Amino acid sequence: MRLLSAFVFPRTQIFNFRRFQSISIPHEPISPIQIPMDATEKSLRQSLSEKSSSVEAQGNAVRALKASRAAKPDIDAAIELLNKLKLEKSAVEKQLQSTISSSGNGSLNREAFRQAVVNTLERRLFYIPSFKIYRGVAGLFDYGPPGCAVKSNVLSFWRQHFILEENMLEVDCPCVTPEVVLKASGHVDKFTDLMVKDEKTGTCYRADHLLKDYCTEKLEKDLTISAEKAAELKEVLAVMEDFNSEELGAKIKEYGITAPDTKNPLSDPYPFNLMFQTSIGPSGLIPGYMRPETAQGIFVNFKDLYYYNGRKLPFAAAQIGQAFRNEISPRQGLLRVREFTLAEIEHFVDPENKSHPKFSDVANLEFLMFPREEQMSGQSAKKLCIGEAVAKGTVNNETLGYFIGRVYLFLTRLGIDKERLRFRQHLANEMAHYAADCWDAEIESSYGWIECVGVADRSAYDLRAHSDKSGVALVAEEKYAEPKEVEKLVINPVKKELGLAFKGTQKNVVESLEAMNEQEAMEMKATLESKGEVEFYVCTLGKNVSIKKNMVSISKEKKKEHQRVFTPSVIEPSFGIGRIIYCLYEHCFSTRPSKAGDEQLNVFRFPPLVAPIKCTVFPLVQNQQFEEATKVISKELTSVGISHKIDITGTSIGKRYARTDELGVPFAITVDSETSVTIRERDSKDQIRVSLKEAASVVSSVAEGKMTWQDVWASFPHHSSAAADE
Repeated sequence: MRLLSAFVFPRTQIFNFRRFQSISIPHEPISPIQIPMDATEKSLRQSLSEKSSSVEAQGNAVRALKASRAAKPDIDAAIELLNKLKLEKSAVEKQLQSTISSSGNGSLNREAFRQAVVNTLERRLFYIPSFKIYRGVAGLFDYGPPGCAVKSNVLSFWRQHFILEENMLEVDCPCVTPEVVLKASGHVDKFTDLMVKDEKTGTCYRADHLLKDYCTEKLEKDLTISAEKAAELKEVLAVMEDFNSEELGAKIKEYGITAPDTKNPLSDPYPFNLMFQTSIGPSGLIPGYMRPETAQGIFVNFKDLYYYNGRKLPFAAAQIGQAFRNEISPRQGLLRVREFTLAEIEHFVDPENKSHPKFSDVANLEFLMFPREEQMSGQSAKKLCIGEAVAKGTVNNETLGYFIGRVYLFLTRLGIDKERLRFRQHLANEMAHYAADCWDAEIESSYGWIECVGVADRSAYDLRAHSDKSGVALVAEEKYAEPKEVEKLVINPVKKELGLAFKGTQKNVVESLEAMNEQEAMEMKATLESKGEVEFYVCTLGKNVSIKKNMVSISKEKKKEHQRVFTPSVIEPSFGIGRIIYCLYEHCFSTRPSKAGDEQLNVFRFPPLVAPIKCTVFPLVQNQQFEEATKVISKELTSVGISHKIDITGTSIGKRYARTDELGVPFAITVDSETSVTIRERDSKDQIRVSLKEAASVVSSVAEGKMTWQDVWASFPHHSSAAADE
C-alpha cells in the first residue's frame, strides 16, 4: 500500500506504501524517466512564446511611433496590427489551456468534481473532520453512519475474499508496540519524511509536497513558461521521489520556493520520524510507539503460527487494524491521514518454490500493468495477461502474480473502475536489495493515480531481522525422506585477529563476513590464498576494509542432513482501506437531471456488496394499513440480514428516491397496497411488482449476488415509474 509516505535514508530516498525498504545503500545515479511532452502542448507553448515576443515588439513599435509623432494613419495601422497579434496570442493561450486540461494536467475540472463528491460525503455524514466543534485537527476524520457501513462492508468482503477463500490465519495484535520491535524492523531509525520549516514562524511542511505543488502550479497556470522549462518541470515531478535531502533542498532553492502561508524563507530539508512515541507503564522506562503498520505483529508471532499450522508451508497470516503516522502536512482528505485502517497479509513461502497451486485460477486475467521498462521509456500502462507476465519474468513468481490477480478481482468487485486501475512495478531504485519484486495497485482519482495496495515479495528480510534482534530462530523445516549429503559453506572469522585490527568495529566486520553468500566467500578465499589480502566492503560501516589471510577461515564441509532448515520468504499484499474507500466514492459518484430538468441530482452507484444500506421501504401515503405492511417487510428484511431504512416522511416519493440515491441505496420498496409492492432499482430506475411476501427474498437474492437485476426484471411484472419517480 508503498502506497502512504516517503521514507528517507542516509543517502537514498526510497518509497514504499507499506513501509520503508530497510536498507542503506550508496546513492547511485539512475536514468531519469523520460516524460515526453505532448507534441501539441509543446508546439503551442513554442507558438505562444513567439506570439508573446511579437506582441511585445509591436507594442514597442507603437510606442516609438507615438513618441516620434508619426502620422496618424501609420499609428492606427500599427495599433491595428498590435490588436490582431493580441487576439492571436489570446487564441493560442485558450488552445494551450484546453490542451493542458484535456491531457489530465489541468486541475479545474478535477477540483470541481472532487468538491462535489466531498460536499456530498460530508453533508450525508459519510465522514467529517474529527473534533469539528473545536475546529478539528488535520489528518483526523470520523466516519458517520453510512461511512461506517461502507467500511464494514469493504472489510467484510476482504475477509471473505482473502481470509476465508485462502484459508488464512487471522490475528489481532496491539496498537502499542515496544521500541525494541520497531528497532529491529528499522522503523525507529529510518521511518522518516523530509521536512522543512518556516525560518521565522517554525511552521513545518513536507519538502517534496512544496516542490510538487510548485511544479504542478507552474505547468497548469503559467502559460508563459517555455516548452523547455515545462519539460524540465515534468521531469522533476517524475524523478523527485529519488531525490535525497541535498537534491531536494537544491531544487527548492533553485526555484525560490518559500513558505506558502507567509512567503518566509525555508530551512534545509531534514528527516522527521513519522511514528507517535509513547511509554508503556507508569514508570516511563519502557519506550514504545503507536504502530505505523500491522505487519510486525504477524512477524513476531511467526513461530507460534507456524506450529499452529502444523509446521507446514506455505501459509498466510492476516490482520486488520489501526495504524498511526504523524504526517507532517496531512492533506487530500482520507488519502493522507494520521490514523487509518490497514489490512495486511503475510504469505510465508519456501524461497526455493514460489509456485502457487491456484495460479491457474487467475492466469487468464488481463488488466492494466505498468512494468518498469515502460516507465523508464516514457510509455503508458498497457493491458497484460498476468499468466504471460509471470511466464516472461515481468512478474517475479507465481505466488506474487496470484496475489496481484486476487487484488484486481477484489478491487473491481468492490466497484473500482477497471479502466482506472493499474498495477505499477517499482523501479529498481525504489526497491531494497533483498526485495525480489514489488507492484502497487494504483487507482486513478481526482488527485491523480493513488497507490492503494502494495504487493511485494520481500524475501526473508523481516523474519531474519527479528531473528537477529530477538535471538529466537524464526525458521521453517523441510524433512527429507532419506538423509542427504550436502556441502556446507563454513565461514569462521578469527575474532582475536579481527579485534586487534578493527577494535570497536570488529562486530560489524564479523557480521558482514558471516553474511557472505557462497560466491562471495569462495572468491575471497581464492584471493586470500593468492595474494594474502583482500579489500572487503562492510555495508554497516559504509566503507572497504582490508582482510588478511589470518583473519578468516573459509571452507566447505560435507555433512549428512535429515532436514533442511530455512527462513521463509514473505509475499505481502498491504491494503490502505481508507484510500480504497475514497477512490470507490469517486468512481461511484455521478449526477443526473431531475424529472423537471431544473437541477442535477447526486447518485452513488455502489454495488449492493458495499452499499451502506441495501434497501429503503416507503409507504406511498401515510395510512395505518400501509404502515403495518411496511413493518412486516422490515421484519422480514431484518430476518434475512438485509440492512434497510424506513422513510415515512410526508414528502413526495420522488424526493424520497432522490435522498436514498444520494446515499447509494440500490433498492427501494414502495408499499402502495396491502398485498403487493414495487421494487425500484437505483441505476436504471426500473420497477417491478412483487407480492408483499416475496419482497424481502427478492431484495436479499439480488443484494447477496444470488440473482442479478436482469434476472429479476425478466421474472416479475414491470411497473411504470413515470408517476412516482423523479
